[in-house]
Amino acid sequence: MQFKYPELLWALFLLLIPIFIHLFQLRRFKKTPFTNVKLLQRVVAKSRKSKTLKKWLLLLTRLFLFAALVLAFAQPFFAERTAFQKKEIVIYLDNSFSMQAKKDGNSLLNNAVQELIKSIPESHNFTLFTNERIFEGVTISGIQNDLLTLPYSKNQLQLDEILLKVGTFFNTDGETIQNIILISDFQQRMALPQKDSLRDARTHWVQMSPDNSKNVSLDSVYLVNQGSENLELAATLSADKETKDIPVSFTNGEDLVAKTAAIFDDNGKATVNFTLGKDEIIQGRLEIMDTGLVYDNQLFFNIDEKEKIKVLAIGPEDSQYLGRIYREDEFLFTSATLRTLDYGILENQNLIVLNEIKEIPSALSTSLRSFTDNGGWLTIIPTADMDIASYNALSSNYFSTNYDQKINLTRNITTIAFSHPLYQNVFEKDATNFQYPQVSSFYKINTFAPAVLGFEGNTPFLLGSNGTYFFTASISSENSNFKNSPLIVPTFYNMGSNSLKLPELYMWMDGQIQVDVSTALQKDEILKVAKDNYEFIPLQKSSANKVSLTFQENPNTDGVYRIHKNGEIIKNISFNYPRAESALNYLDVNVLSESSNASSISSFFDAMEKDSSVKELWKWFVILALLFLLVEILIQKYFP
Repeated sequence: MQFKYPELLWALFLLLIPIFIHLFQLRRFKKTPFTNVKLLQRVVAKSRKSKTLKKWLLLLTRLFLFAALVLAFAQPFFAERTAFQKKEIVIYLDNSFSMQAKKDGNSLLNNAVQELIKSIPESHNFTLFTNERIFEGVTISGIQNDLLTLPYSKNQLQLDEILLKVGTFFNTDGETIQNIILISDFQQRMALPQKDSLRDARTHWVQMSPDNSKNVSLDSVYLVNQGSENLELAATLSADKETKDIPVSFTNGEDLVAKTAAIFDDNGKATVNFTLGKDEIIQGRLEIMDTGLVYDNQLFFNIDEKEKIKVLAIGPEDSQYLGRIYREDEFLFTSATLRTLDYGILENQNLIVLNEIKEIPSALSTSLRSFTDNGGWLTIIPTADMDIASYNALSSNYFSTNYDQKINLTRNITTIAFSHPLYQNVFEKDATNFQYPQVSSFYKINTFAPAVLGFEGNTPFLLGSNGTYFFTASISSENSNFKNSPLIVPTFYNMGSNSLKLPELYMWMDGQIQVDVSTALQKDEILKVAKDNYEFIPLQKSSANKVSLTFQENPNTDGVYRIHKNGEIIKNISFNYPRAESALNYLDVNVLSESSNASSISSFFDAMEKDSSVKELWKWFVILALLFLLVEILIQKYFP
């Protein structure tokens, strides 16, 4: 038992006063003559015994009465040791797409919100954050409407990220009890946290589980055959192994074009095909209906008029190998010698390849410098007998690159920077057993540019990034067999395709996205992106012949968007939510031995209320004092 005002217990010493009064109370007896002395002695003896008993009963009654009053004013109570410690509560509410799964007819997110509203006491202050929003130092009534209208998010935080973020909300004085409540379905992709993330905090895992984990997802769409008259479109779907078939609808704009059935194999995979006109403009949407997650039931894509990337090769007549790489269906390839070069077309190109010219004229060097400053891409291939000074006059502007002396040694090209942007998605795994191309001579080079390909001994063969690349050796047939190597196609093809990053059929809304639009902007002109009544201005960088758009926070919904220039639609672009959450596989939170697992949100707050509850006893002591007062009255009235 504890006391709210323990200093009042000193008043118990006042109980000595009635004890002294009762023990030392002296009474004078009046003498009265009486004839029968024997009878008098008997009456006096009996009276004294009765008064002594009554006196002791009154003494005890009054002692208990005053003791009960003192204890009542000291306000005794029963409580847990932590009842009066300050408590901090931080709640993570997962509002990612996987929380669309159903439980008892409602989504997991809706069930979690309803339980929070019902369970959190009105007087409790807490901090709640989702995958995108933060509500700090609030009460449940203050954010109730926000929770009820909380949208689903395409971002799902990892557990390490969640616990790291939680730590920023707690006080650092070390005197408070820190409680973390994590409310999620805890998909396996969230991964396990580090067990020492927040040692002083009590972590409570509330796992929201759906009625079933069945889900069908539209995963991708791509072109498989581009014939002379038609395009063949293929879409892939995934589901659990028990799913047999499901209808798939193909809509162009508002018009239903086709409908077919996806037949799943034993691994839960299916592919459907649609045939389109070759020159048809498509604003497509594939759609399915299933009882699982909703966000992955549609996939948007668009097919616009084919735009070609402009590539110019400047060099000798021997540029046919580049013409075979830059095919007419994707590129507009032209070649010119120094004698026939029209300087006026340089600024309209996306990629310029200096293909083994002996000397770079100063006028060309100046024009190429202006070309790259405006966003153009440049690749320099030296000739075996180049004029080093003229090359360095140009290359020194990029990564402080300077060619040095020529080395007449045969070297194999053995090193590939597989992580370089030029080779992204080219190799399924690091290749080590391919036939090495070789050169008969090469140039030493001093540069800060990263290496892409290298000779044995870590000497670079190809360097560069961000649109500027340098070869250190001639790739002519007399000096190298690089033209016959499998590396030549992805190397030059990616240089060309990356020089103008055209929108693909669709893009995932996952991280930063960059798209180039072939248009020129005048002063104060901007490009806008819109869908229905939703419009925004993306981050953009204007060059001489293109505008680079960067998407990160916007758009926030999937669909086919229109790119506007002065109110005119110049291109369509499609965005889709990433499908990372479509596989409904969950973590077992019971393996986290250092945490507590709450069966529900309400059970946690009930337990917290019990730990914080205080059972006050002062009323019982007041009642007890009144009872002793009544006993004293009865003794005074009825005791002889």
